Amino acid sequence: MVSLVRIRLSKIYRQNAVLTTLPNGLVSLSSGRTICDTAVVDHCPSVPPQTVIKRVCFWVCDSYYNQQRKSTQFDSTRPLLNLPMDSEFLTAEQAITVLASLADEAGSMVALSFFYWAIGFPKFRHFMRFYIVSAGCLIKNGNFERTHDVLRCMLWNFAEVGMLKEAIDMVLELQSQGLVLSAHTLNCALSVVNEMGCVEMAQNVFDEMCERGVIPDSYSFESMIVAYCRAGRVSDADRLLRVMLNKGFLVDKATCSLIISVFCENGGVNRALWIFNKMVEMGLKPNVIHFSCLINGLSSRGSIKQAFELLEEMVRRGLKPNVYTHTALIDGLCKKGWTDKAFRLFLKLVRSDNYKPNVYTYTAMIDGYCKEEKLHRAEMLLEKMKEQGLFPNLNTYTTLIDGHAKVGEFDRAYELMDMMDRDGLSPNTCTYNAVINGLCKKGRLKEAYNLLKRSYMNGVCADKFTYTILISASCKQDDVKQALAIFNVMIKKGIDVDMHTYTSLISLLSRQRKMGECERILGDAANMGLNPTTQTYTSMVSGYCRDGKVDMAMKVFSKMSENGCAPDSFTYGALIGGLCKESMLNEARTLFEEMIDKGFSPCEVTRMTIAYEFCKKDKFSTAMVLLDRLERKQWVRTVRTLVRKLCSEQKVDIAAKFFDKLLDANQTVDRVTLAAFMSACYDSNNYALVSDMSTRITKEKVMELFHYAFLHLWICYCAIMSIEIAISRLI
Repeated sequence: MVSLVRIRLSKIYRQNAVLTTLPNGLVSLSSGRTICDTAVVDHCPSVPPQTVIKRVCFWVCDSYYNQQRKSTQFDSTRPLLNLPMDSEFLTAEQAITVLASLADEAGSMVALSFFYWAIGFPKFRHFMRFYIVSAGCLIKNGNFERTHDVLRCMLWNFAEVGMLKEAIDMVLELQSQGLVLSAHTLNCALSVVNEMGCVEMAQNVFDEMCERGVIPDSYSFESMIVAYCRAGRVSDADRLLRVMLNKGFLVDKATCSLIISVFCENGGVNRALWIFNKMVEMGLKPNVIHFSCLINGLSSRGSIKQAFELLEEMVRRGLKPNVYTHTALIDGLCKKGWTDKAFRLFLKLVRSDNYKPNVYTYTAMIDGYCKEEKLHRAEMLLEKMKEQGLFPNLNTYTTLIDGHAKVGEFDRAYELMDMMDRDGLSPNTCTYNAVINGLCKKGRLKEAYNLLKRSYMNGVCADKFTYTILISASCKQDDVKQALAIFNVMIKKGIDVDMHTYTSLISLLSRQRKMGECERILGDAANMGLNPTTQTYTSMVSGYCRDGKVDMAMKVFSKMSENGCAPDSFTYGALIGGLCKESMLNEARTLFEEMIDKGFSPCEVTRMTIAYEFCKKDKFSTAMVLLDRLERKQWVRTVRTLVRKLCSEQKVDIAAKFFDKLLDANQTVDRVTLAAFMSACYDSNNYALVSDMSTRITKEKVMELFHYAFLHLWICYCAIMSIEIAISRLI
C-alpha cells in the first residue's frame, strides 16, 4: 500500500509536492511551497475544480502522515487534521469527490480522517449523501468496523435536526450497497435511538433488523430493556428479559439494579425477586445495591418480615447493609405504623460508627410520627437533624407541614413554610397542596383559596391534585356551581383530569338527581379515554335509584359487568335499596343472594331495608331466610334493629316472631330492644305476649331488664302527664 500511495500521489502532485520516506516506511508529503502561499493560490476562484480536489487530497495526506510521524500517541481512527482551508473552500459535491479519491488512492483511514474533519462544519454535517458515500467507500474496502463509526455519526448528527428516522431508514438501505447487517449494526442504531429517548423507534429498529436476519446479542437485549425500564414499560421489559435469560445472556450489575428498582416501583416486587434469584443462579454476584433495591420494594408494599429475611441473606453473603438499606426498612416500618420498632433501628444507625442517618432517614422517621399525629416527636427529630449538621430538604418540610395541616395546626404549618424560605427552600406544589387539603377538610375553603392565590404570586402553579382537592371540597358542600367552575379551569389550562375527579363530580350531581349532567360528564370521561371505576358506576346507580329510575340503574349495573368493572358491596346496596323502594322485592332478593354468594358483606342499611320491606308485605319467612345467610354478629345486630323498627310502627305480631328467634339464638336481649318490645306490647294491650316472652328469659336477667323497661315506661308516662298538665294550664 505504501508503494502504491507513493506512485499514485507522485503522479498527482509531482508539480507541488515532495515525497519523503520516513524511517518506519510511511510516506510523508510536503509541499514545495509554503502553506501560506498555497492557501492564497487555492482560494483563487480561477483555480479549476480538479486542481482543488487534488490539492485538498494532498493537504489531507500531508497532515495525516505528518501527525503519524510526529505524535507518539497518534489516533489513526480520529486524527485532528490541520488543513490550510475552511469549509467554504469546498462545495459539498467536491467534498464527496475528495473523500472518494482518498479512499481509492490513500486508503480508508486517510479518507476517514477527512470525513471527521468535514463533519465538524454544519455545511457537511447534515449532508446525507456525504455519509452514504463515506460508508459506501468503507464497505468497498471491506472496513465494516469503521463503516459503523460513520453510521453512528450520521445517526447522532441527524438526530440533532429531527431527522433520526430518515437516518435509520438510510442505515437499512445500505444493505443493498453491501453492508452486512449484524448485531453491531443493530447496537450502533439502538445506542443512538435509545439515548434520544425514542423507545417506539428503537422497538421498530429492533424488530426490523430481526426480520432481516440479524441475531441480537446481549448488548442489544440490554439496550432495549434499559429503554423500556426508563419509559416505565415494565411488561415490555419483562417480555424481552425473559427471552434474554432463556438465551443465557446476563445483564450487567447496573442494569440489574435498574430492573429491580423499576419493577418494584411499579408493583412488580415478586417478579423482581424472581429475576434477581434467576440471575444469581446464572452467575450474577449480587451487591449491596441489588439487596437494598429489593428491601426497599418489599418495605414499600408492607412485606416487612420478608424484607428482614432478605437482610439476613445479605449479611450471610458477607455484604454490609448501608444507610440506604436501613432507611428503606425504617420507612417500611413507619408505613406499617410500627414507629417504635423503626425508632429502635434508627437509634442503631445513630450509634453506628460506620453509617449515620442521612436526610432521607430522618424524613422517613418524621413521616412516621406525623402519620401517628406524634408531632412533638417529629419536631424533636427536626431539631436533632439540624444539630447533626444535616439540612432538611423540601420533602422533610413538606412532610412535617402535612402532619400539622391534617390536625388543624395551620399556624405551625405557616411557620414551617416561612422557615423553608429562610433556609433557601421554596415551597412547591406538594407543600401548598398539603396545607390546602388540610384547610378544605376543616371547612376553611376561603382560606384555602387565599393560599392558592399566594402560591400563584410565588410562581407555583396548581396541579391536578390541587384542583381535585378543591373540587372534592366543593362537592362535600354540595356546591355544584363552584365544582364545575374549577373543573372548567382545569380543562382550559390543559391539566390532565383523572377519573377520580370525574367521579367526584358525578357523585355530587347524582346526589342532586341531575342525572342528565352525570351522563354528559361520564361521556366526556369516555372520550378522554378514561375508564369508569366501581365508585363511578356506584354513583350512577345511586343517582338513578334516588330519581326513581330503577330500570336505568339496572342497565348501568349490567354495563358495569360487561366492561369488566366488578361491583362492590356499596353498588349492590344502592341497587337493592332502589329496588326495595319500588317494591321490586324479587329482584332485590336475587341481588342480595348474589351479593352474599360473592363474599360481600351487606351493610346494616341494606340488611334492614330488604328485611323490613319483606315484613311490610307480611313475608316474615322470606325475610328470615335472607337474614339467616348473615354472620352471627350481623344477624343479631340486624334482628335487634328490625324488632325496634317494627315495634315503633306497632307491628307487634311480626316483631314478636323475630324476638322469639332472637331468644332462641341468644337467650338474652339488650335493654333497648326489650324496652321497645314491651312498650309496643303494652300500647297494643298484648300483655299475654309479654308474659310468654318473660318466661323464656332467666330470672336474674328478667329483673334487670324489667327494671330498665319499667323506668323507660315511667319516663314516658311522666312525659305524657307533664304535657297534659301544660295543656290544661294553657286552657
